[in-house]
Amino acid sequence: MEKEAPQKKSKKKLAIIGSILGVILIVGIIYFVRGANYESTDNAQLDADIVPIKSSVAGYIKTIHFEDNQAVKKGQLLITIDDTDLKTRVAQAEAALENAKANLLSVRSNATAVSQNADAAVLTSASAEQNISSAKARLTKAQEDFQRMKNMLAANAATKAQFDNAKAELDIAQAQYNATQSQFKSSTAQSQGIRSQAESQRAQISLAQALVKQREAELILAQTQLSYAYVTAPCDGIVSRRSVEAGQYITIGQPLCSTIDNVHLWVTANFKETQVDDIRKGQPVEIHVDAYPSLKLKGKVESFIGATGAKFSLLPPDNSTGNFVKIVQRVPVRIAITEYNNKQGQDLFPGLSVFVEVKVK
Repeated sequence: MEKEAPQKKSKKKLAIIGSILGVILIVGIIYFVRGANYESTDNAQLDADIVPIKSSVAGYIKTIHFEDNQAVKKGQLLITIDDTDLKTRVAQAEAALENAKANLLSVRSNATAVSQNADAAVLTSASAEQNISSAKARLTKAQEDFQRMKNMLAANAATKAQFDNAKAELDIAQAQYNATQSQFKSSTAQSQGIRSQAESQRAQISLAQALVKQREAELILAQTQLSYAYVTAPCDGIVSRRSVEAGQYITIGQPLCSTIDNVHLWVTANFKETQVDDIRKGQPVEIHVDAYPSLKLKGKVESFIGATGAKFSLLPPDNSTGNFVKIVQRVPVRIAITEYNNKQGQDLFPGLSVFVEVKVK
C-alpha cells in the first residue's frame, strides 16, 4: 500500500505536466495559425477631423452661443459678431444696385427713342431722294418747254408772254431741283448724325449693363460678409478650445474655437515595413480600444498614406550623410470603421490608443 501511494502521486504529476504541456501546445498552435493569418500592431490610434474655426470678418463679438466641450450639430450657431456695419453695407449695395438698374432703364429708353429718330431720318432722307427725281423730271420738262417756246418765238409762232411764262416755269423748276438736292444733303447728314447717336446710346447700354453686374457683385460680397458675422458649426461633433470672449474685438483670420468631428472616425495604424507585404485594401480588421476593453469594433483597410511616417516628420532623416543606422520604418495605414456596437454608451475620441489585427489570409 505504501508503494502504491508514490506511484499514484507520480502519475498525478505526470498528468498535470501533460495537461500543461497540452495547453501550451494548443495555445502555441493557435498563436502560430493566427500569426500566419493576421498582421497586428498596437501602434495605432483613433483619428478624426479637427476643424479650426477662424473669423472671416473683423468686429466685436456680440454673443457666444456654446460652452466648451459642448456637442453641436452641423450649421448650429456658435458665435455672433456685431453686424451693424455689415448690414449698412448691404443696404448701401442694394441702393446702388437699384440706382444702376434705373440708369439702365433710362439709357435703354433713350436708345430706343434715338433709334426711332434714326429710322425716321432714314425715311426722310429716302423721301428727299425721291423728291430729287420728281424735281429733276419737272426741270427736264420745263427745259424742253422753254426751248420749244423759244423756237416758236423766233418763228413768230408764240407770243412774248408765253415765252416769259415758259422762262418762269424753268426758273421755278430749277429752284425746286436745287432745293430738293439741298434738302437731301441735309437729311442725309442729319440721318448720319442720329445713327451715330444711336450707336453711342447702344454703347451706353453696354456700360450700364456692366455697372449693374458690378453692383450685383458688390451686393453679393456685402451679403457674404454679413453671413460671416454668424459663425456656425461646420460639422456634427464637439466644440472646444474656445479662445475668445463676448465683447472682444477680433480680426480676420483670428482663431475662435475648434470643432472635433467625433462622428466620422477612423483608425491610423502604423505597421512595420516588414508587415505591409500582405496587407491589401478592403481586408477586414478587428479593432480593440484600450480605454474600453469590452468594446468591439470592426473595420477594413481603406488606404496607405503613401510614405513612411519619418518622411512627414519636422526634420526627416537624411541617410546619405554621416553614419547609417538602419531603423525599421513605420507605414501609416488608414482603417475605416465599419461596425461600432456601442451598447454601453462609451464615447470614442480622437487620439485613443487601439490594437488592430488585419486578416491577411
